[in-house]
Amino acid sequence: MINSCKWRGGALLALGLALAPSIACGAAAPEPSQSDGKTLYELGVFLSSGLDSYTLSDSEFAKVMAGMADGYHRRADVAAAMAYDPQWQALHAARVKALIAHEKSVGQAYLDQAAKISEAKTTPSGLVYIPLVEGSGANPTYLDQVKINFQGRLVDGTVFDSSKGRGEPSMLRVGGAMPCLSEALRLMKVGGRSRVVCSSTLAYGDRGSQPTVRPGATVDYEIEILSIVPPAATKPRSEQAEEGAPPTAPSPVPPLERRRNN
Repeated sequence: MINSCKWRGGALLALGLALAPSIACGAAAPEPSQSDGKTLYELGVFLSSGLDSYTLSDSEFAKVMAGMADGYHRRADVAAAMAYDPQWQALHAARVKALIAHEKSVGQAYLDQAAKISEAKTTPSGLVYIPLVEGSGANPTYLDQVKINFQGRLVDGTVFDSSKGRGEPSMLRVGGAMPCLSEALRLMKVGGRSRVVCSSTLAYGDRGSQPTVRPGATVDYEIEILSIVPPAATKPRSEQAEEGAPPTAPSPVPPLERRRNN
């Protein structure tokens, strides 16, 4: 669930302003085709993603759009606007700090509510662990790799990631998982299912995870352990090459294995 945009709205806003004169200085654009219209719409969606962490009001958003329009039509000097980069960054830092404080406040209330559920256990780390189905298999260890089904939700109920959405169960190294999941998996048994409510400290931290997990956000996982994967089932890439099998391309680190970075 992650793209290359970071929580740096100023950078994307600068990109949008910098693009404006190069577009405006070209030849008159032809009427967009239906596919071009969709492409332009998605360009707007992309440029907007960096503004989310500014938490703009409607009137503030209108000012940003007015600036983009003036920059595009060359009614304003883009180079002069770039001189405001320190102010953009200061505003961004202040808004993100307020956003984190808000998310942590809402998240703590959610954690407190979850802790009141029957069968819920709050561990010394602050993890709220709620067993749903008791498994009958072995407990995974820190060194094990497991096959799991999972669903991750925000406190407002938005599903931000799931094995169903990926189309198949996920393989996860217990010791490489984010702290709350690593701890929860070691409390479970194969065949078991549990709900795990994680503060930002145990999950995505103060950076969050684009595009949906905000900085400081609490997350709520439901996890089912399908099996512990034997080490022989995953051969090192060097052994694959020795056997003549083409080496597989490295895949991005799954969000579940992303370490917190406060």
